[in-house]
Amino acid sequence: MESNKETPMEAVPPGRRRRILASAGLIASGLVVGGVLAGTHVAGAATPTASAPATAPANGFNPAAVNHGPNETLLTDGNASKATAAAKAAVPGATIIRVETDSGSAVYEAHMKKADGSYVTVKMDKNFKVTAIQDGFGAGGPGHGPPPAATSTSA
Repeated sequence: MESNKETPMEAVPPGRRRRILASAGLIASGLVVGGVLAGTHVAGAATPTASAPATAPANGFNPAAVNHGPNETLLTDGNASKATAAAKAAVPGATIIRVETDSGSAVYEAHMKKADGSYVTVKMDKNFKVTAIQDGFGAGGPGHGPPPAATSTSA
């Protein structure tokens, strides 16, 4: 009569034992790699990414989308840092919308949004000394001038 007992590993021939252990090792390695990949995928899903651009306010005005004036260039080098620092010192608590050269009487200008929601333009000379602070987006040229007034509709 046959016994229903399992064969101990010692009774398995050495060549077959190596194949069994190799297979078990491959399966274990696959499980570990799969777990790492799954964990990375879940962690990647939880990692914040760059936020979407801010949507325009209810009045439809989006200051970041306003074009700068003729013969003006956005500052992106060390001058951008200098203009930003000077403008923030002149209008504490305001946030920079953009800094650029000025086609008017100033050399540089910074368009900013104050804490109360209003907009100002800070004008600077070649040494980044503030020469004027104007309400709105400055005077003259396309992209300048105040934002459009909010309109309300009632149903």
